[in-house]
Amino acid sequence: MYLQKLMNEIIMRAADFHLLYFGSTGHDSLPSYAKARQKALRRLGSTENVNVCRQSGWIPVRHLLNAVVLSGPGSKATFMSATAKRISELATHVGGHVVGDSSVLIKRVAGLDSAGEGEIAYVEDEKFFEAANESKASCVITPEGANVKAPCRIEVKKPKLAFALIAEILHPPKKREPEIHPSAVIGKDSQIGGNVFIGAFVCIGEHSTVGSGTQIRAGAKIGDNVKIGSDCVIHPNVFLEDGVSVGDRVILHAGVVIGTDGFGYVRDEHSHHKFPQIGTVVIEDDVELGANTCVDRAALGRTRIGRGTKIDNLVHVGHNCDIGERVVIAAQTGISGSVTIEDDCIIGGQVGFGDHIRVQSGAVIGSKAGILPGKIVRPGVWWGIPIQPLDEFKRLNAHVQRLPQMREELKELKHRLAKLEGDSK
Repeated sequence: MYLQKLMNEIIMRAADFHLLYFGSTGHDSLPSYAKARQKALRRLGSTENVNVCRQSGWIPVRHLLNAVVLSGPGSKATFMSATAKRISELATHVGGHVVGDSSVLIKRVAGLDSAGEGEIAYVEDEKFFEAANESKASCVITPEGANVKAPCRIEVKKPKLAFALIAEILHPPKKREPEIHPSAVIGKDSQIGGNVFIGAFVCIGEHSTVGSGTQIRAGAKIGDNVKIGSDCVIHPNVFLEDGVSVGDRVILHAGVVIGTDGFGYVRDEHSHHKFPQIGTVVIEDDVELGANTCVDRAALGRTRIGRGTKIDNLVHVGHNCDIGERVVIAAQTGISGSVTIEDDCIIGGQVGFGDHIRVQSGAVIGSKAGILPGKIVRPGVWWGIPIQPLDEFKRLNAHVQRLPQMREELKELKHRLAKLEGDSK
């Protein structure tokens, strides 16, 4: 029985990594070769272009992991993609035009310089066209009408976007099998949807809801009265405090903390008194938060992250902020309380926001900018401390770069002036 369980576990885990291991079927306690193959291929979700190698003869269990590896064409051991697609299928998916053999099978995406057989790369900048011509990739994604002579290519309007869309197909996120680990703790009256994965040492509080297809990885902590939508991925050690709400298809990377108290105090003559932090946080659909990002709960009302917004690692969002839809915020940005960032804004890394700022839709704020409290940032490109229009920032920066030279010129002028005054006496 132990050997059978071990063999099944090896088969299942190997399938997760697109590698299949099979031992001998010479012992009745081990699953048959056909049964093992069937299980593993079912986990892979496809039988296309999968070659199964079977090791004959008895293999000691200690050697089982090194026994046999599934290989691709040509018996080259590799991590096989269960989602390999023909070039014609990929071109249809991105609305592109194929030049060359559209029947070639593509298994992976890669860079121009490293791509090889079965891989697809992209080129967008004209200065890399020659590299695209020399690439060994089976297919190259190029701009429409570009002077690229790769033997097989997909021509599209936006090659980088097409590359990303194709990568989503060929390299889908790892999907764990539905399971509730024995070490997980689930509070009373919580509702867990179908096909949910709950990993080791996860803690889910009382009266919380987890939607179908969601994955909650090891060590995550979900508070009381939390709502999590469908098909979310909650990575290890994420904390969702009491009463917060998370939409569908949300990705929270390791160490994200949502719903901690906002930073609000009222001072009397001798000390600081905590202002009530009894609001909530609403994370809308298709949001992704990077590792160790923190979103404070509202003092009163809500802190909101709008639909489709993407936030990088180590970003702080203060209490009562309202972040709009499709906003992009890079790492180490700090956003004080009650800041409003409207839809479709782009915020660079290490930007500092004072409180009660409004950033209007379409604004782009460059890295390391500083925004004074209460300011309204209008559409356009902004940079510097305090922020200013990019053209003005560049002009002032050019003047600053000339300060050492101007200092020397000023010293020379003072010297000449002193000499002229001495001569006149």
